[in-house]
Formats: sequence, C-alpha cells, structure tokens
Amino acid sequence: MSEYAVSFHRTGGPEVLQYEAVVVGNPGPGEVRVRHHAIGLNFIDIYYRSGLYATPLPGALGLEAAGVVEAVGEGVTGLAVGDRVAYATGPLGAYSTARCMPADRLVPLPPEIGFDTAAALMLKGLTAHYLLRRTCHVEPGDMVLIHAAAGGVGLIACQWARALGATVIGTVSTPEKAALAAAHGCEHVLTGVSPAAQPARVRDITGGRGVRVVYDSIGRDTFMASLDCLAPLGTMVSYGNASGPVAPFEPALLAQKGSLFLTRPTLFHYVAQRADLVAASDELFARVLDGTLRINVAQRHALADCARAHEALAGRRTAGSTVLLPA
Repeated sequence: MSEYAVSFHRTGGPEVLQYEAVVVGNPGPGEVRVRHHAIGLNFIDIYYRSGLYATPLPGALGLEAAGVVEAVGEGVTGLAVGDRVAYATGPLGAYSTARCMPADRLVPLPPEIGFDTAAALMLKGLTAHYLLRRTCHVEPGDMVLIHAAAGGVGLIACQWARALGATVIGTVSTPEKAALAAAHGCEHVLTGVSPAAQPARVRDITGGRGVRVVYDSIGRDTFMASLDCLAPLGTMVSYGNASGPVAPFEPALLAQKGSLFLTRPTLFHYVAQRADLVAASDELFARVLDGTLRINVAQRHALADCARAHEALAGRRTAGSTVLLPA
C-alpha cells in the first residue's frame, strides 16, 4: 500500500504544502504504527507552516489524529494491533495516511467515539480542559470571556464552562457563528464587536465589574482590550496568536489595570507526563460520553486538499472543527 504525507520545504502560505509519497516502515522500540482514519486541523498548524513557530525543513505538519494500531514495536505494553487510539501532542507529522508514533503519546479511544469526532476533539478538547480545569479553575458563579467562541476550542470551552456553572460571554464575527456559539452554552454573544468596544459591552453585562478570566486565542488584535475586560485580580489567559503575536508591553500595566494575572500557556506542558495526559483524556472522554460536550465537525477535507482547508481556517471561513480524511 502506498503511503502519503504532507510536507513543506519552505515556510509561507498554503501553496507551500506538498502531498508526497513516503515510506513509513516498521515501528522502533517504544513505538507503534498507526493507520490514520481522521486528522485534526488546528491553527497551530498554520503557525508552523508560516514560520511563526520554527521547525526544521523540510517540515511535517499536524499534531492530532485518530486511527488504528497496525504494528507494535519492541517494549510496548498496553497497546495491541487493532486497538483504536487517538493523540494530540505530536510529534509533528499527523498529516499522513499512516505513521510511527511514540506509544506513550497515544490514548485508547472509547468505542462510542468515532474517528472524526476524536480527531476534532483531542487537541481542542485537551486545550479546553487545561484552560478551564487547571490554568484558571472555573467555578460556579464565575463570569468568563471566551474569544472565537464559535471556533473548535471555543465551542468546547463554552459548553464546559457553562456546565461548570459559569456565565459565558463570547466573541464571534458573524450572526451565523453567534447562533452556533449560543447553541453551545454561550449566554452573551458579542457579534462583530470591535476589540475597542468590547470592554464597555462586557462591563454592561457584568454590572461594571468585568470578568474573572479571559481566554484569548486571537493575540495581537484583542490583547489590550481583553485586559480591560477583566475585573480586579482577574486572569488573562493568552493561548493563541491568530491575529499575530502580542506586542511587548510593560508589566506595570497589569498593576495599573487591577493587579491582573497574565499567563501564556501551552497544552504540551500540561500533558508532558503520561499520567496527566491519560487523566485529562479520561475526563474529556467522560464529558463527551455523558453529553456535556457536543463536538461539532463542521468541515471535512481530503488530506490531499489540506491547502484549501488552511485557506478557509486562516480566512475565518470555518466554524467548529475541521478534519482531514486520508484517501
């Protein structure tokens, strides 16, 4: 069987992506070979492709996929040929029909969760988990602001925050995305509101106080406005750069705006230890199976057509999650 993977030999736009034949080979010690059934598309893929996040060239793409174990390397325990598995933390290379993976980065996939759902769920869902359960532990009665509320992470985070008892305020760009966010737990949706106008709207909703936490995946365009949406002692969680990296600023600004807390987390540190990865995945799967979280797979593209998928994601023409399907 011929195997294929997406690579890029220079950084740039979607046009640099190449769908190429590859040799996968047998898994080495501590590895398994996985046959992919669905692959997750995430904004971080654009960061690597564009060069915002450095990676050696020629580069591979993709951190998230779901599939079936085809072969098991020496020393691997707990996984067998035929097992359904998923992963979300790399190494890079998920944009492929099959690959060899470190076994300790894979988690068993419950039979009730389909491959498409898993590929749309793992990275975004584990991101929502650490944001809400660890970075700033959301509690009943909290007021939270979630930017890009109709995106892949946003839809999961809105549902989960609402289930935890928080009041959720979200930002979106279109009425269609507003309806989607509202259907997934976002109680107050700011539609097409410029960043400069967002703090006043948020303070209207919160009785003038502001929110306890802002989850901001946008970056440069919304960062300062997000700080102004916070209540005193609030927490700014800047976890993405969709509009570009945040400009440098003086830390004293955080004191001036209410002794605010600022963190720039990434999923990989939260699940670096296998015990943490398994515990977070187990809680995530449980919330899907008990109906707390509904996963919206709104777009599907052939893996060979991933450049078009990148264009749509970067152009903000997607809602929910996108998956890539191997031939």
